[in-house]
Amino acid sequence: MLVIQVKEGEGIDRALKRYKRKFDRTQTMRQLRKRQQFTKPSVTRREEFIKAAYVQTLRIKDAE
Repeated sequence: MLVIQVKEGEGIDRALKRYKRKFDRTQTMRQLRKRQQFTKPSVTRREEFIKAAYVQTLRIKDAE
């Protein structure tokens, strides 16, 4: 649970902005979405392999 201490004299807009920033940094939504469904380890490995191959092709194109 995220807790934001509102400082004396601080506006609600500023506190809300700090809350949103802290929420993004803790990656709460990413964790919740990841827990909604189970992905098999083999699928995860395959996705990593495909991503690595894509990145490698981009690097080869940049080197030329």
